Amino acid sequence: MTGVAAAASGSQYLWFISRGSGLVLLILFSVVVVLGVATRMGSAPRHVARFAVAELHRTLSLFAVGLLALHVVTAVLDPFVTIGWAAVFVPLASPYRSAAIGLGALAVDLAGAVLITSLIRSRLGYRAWKAVHWLAYLAWPVAFAHSLTAGNDLRIWWVAVIECFCAGLVCTAVTARLLAWRRARVASYQGLSIPAEHRHLTRL
Repeated sequence: MTGVAAAASGSQYLWFISRGSGLVLLILFSVVVVLGVATRMGSAPRHVARFAVAELHRTLSLFAVGLLALHVVTAVLDPFVTIGWAAVFVPLASPYRSAAIGLGALAVDLAGAVLITSLIRSRLGYRAWKAVHWLAYLAWPVAFAHSLTAGNDLRIWWVAVIECFCAGLVCTAVTARLLAWRRARVASYQGLSIPAEHRHLTRL
């Protein structure tokens, strides 16, 4: 009986770690997206160098990879749900909540492509790297949908608040980026002078 209780307790810990790391990962991923937008727009506070924001963006991205590994391993090792290692990378391969876990696998694949191409950016070239890096904007909503559907934590008020906060944060950043791009494009079409440091805003 003691062994059964210990196993149940261990599984409960795995579940808490998996869900907790997933929630923190969503916050971290949201911050990474916002920092990426801020780096592109050059909208860091005046007393903070732009390269510092870019470096923080890269550092948090690498930290997110470690947290993602913890999230995945604890979810797969939990004996009370059947996910399987293949489902980590192959969408719909999990017998447990196939759609929700499939979204998580897709997010892992997209984030993995962004990470790998960022590590070999110097060999890949800027254009190819930039094209793949756009997948980050697709990976976030996929990961967000996974966080909404993989568990039943939304009944907990503070979890719902965190989910809404992350959604609002990323939507605000992306909207600001699109508006800045639109203003720069309109100015370009009208033949207005665009400062050299803002010309990159004419390109998404």
